[in-house]
Amino acid sequence: MLMKKVVTLGAAAVMLALSPAWAETQLKLATDSGAKGSPSGDALDRWAALVEEGTGGEVQVDVFYQNELGSQAEVFDLFVAGDVDMMINWPITAYDERLGVLFTPYMVTGWEEAFEAYKPGGWVNEILVGIYDDLGLRFFGPWPEGFNGIASRGKYAMTAEEASGLKIRVPAMFPMAESVQALGYQTATIDWSEVFTAIQTGVVDGDGANIIYWDYEYFRDVLDYYNQTRMQFVTGVIAMNSGSWENLPPEHQEVVQEAAMTVMEEAFEQAQERDQYYIEQAKEAGMTYIEPSEEELAEMAKKVRADVWPLMEERIGSEIMDTIRANAGEH
Repeated sequence: MLMKKVVTLGAAAVMLALSPAWAETQLKLATDSGAKGSPSGDALDRWAALVEEGTGGEVQVDVFYQNELGSQAEVFDLFVAGDVDMMINWPITAYDERLGVLFTPYMVTGWEEAFEAYKPGGWVNEILVGIYDDLGLRFFGPWPEGFNGIASRGKYAMTAEEASGLKIRVPAMFPMAESVQALGYQTATIDWSEVFTAIQTGVVDGDGANIIYWDYEYFRDVLDYYNQTRMQFVTGVIAMNSGSWENLPPEHQEVVQEAAMTVMEEAFEQAQERDQYYIEQAKEAGMTYIEPSEEELAEMAKKVRADVWPLMEERIGSEIMDTIRANAGEH
């Protein structure tokens, strides 16, 4: 009789532990770019902590940093398949060329303008929500790094004529090369690991399309100038697999989304501060920081838009480009 009671109580305890009220949800959160302790790694930790705290521990988040689950393409495969639930990542366009909208040159040119465009209800946000939905993903918002520019050695350019004598390394992402070429530069695609040597030996004259952090951190010994042309607003993406989202109860969905918005808003503030910090660091290291005037920026934007936006229309469609044309700022 005693044994029967023990078995019965044990079974009841198991049933209680497995009941929905007590079940613990495990989510996988990953990035394709950023080790633990890096800015993006810290953002992962922050999102995970907010979700666990906001759900009272009912949702536990396992964090995976760069390369822990594979390459950029491999981890995005896992994300689309639902084997990774949440990401802060830099999406590849292999799944959908419309993701190239993230690299549209001169779509936004200021921090406040970018925040308004990318936040929920903003016009860029609405474009990306639709694209991500088609991929089975839920777009929350950007994880911004800043506006990019052209870093060079020996001389810099403010006109197409001056730029024609400079060869600039660009990443292998459409339309990065096309944007730099529209300003008059020659371009070359070189693997990241070889860029320092390429600049040092004169194979190229500089690095293009990066925020100042990367050029200061990795190439300051071989670069003299950083011209913040603000062609692209460089950003990662905060998103979740749609199936994983739908498996959460509404109260947990609310926590996950609010936590994502907190991470996004903090990222905007931190990115601006970080960008300014590295501008000052670059100056102290001997680099000359150049910020084009509004008039110069307007001329650059006019030329790049005229050359590159029609090429983008072929890749991402006229409907999206019509929306960009209708909403992009005066630059």
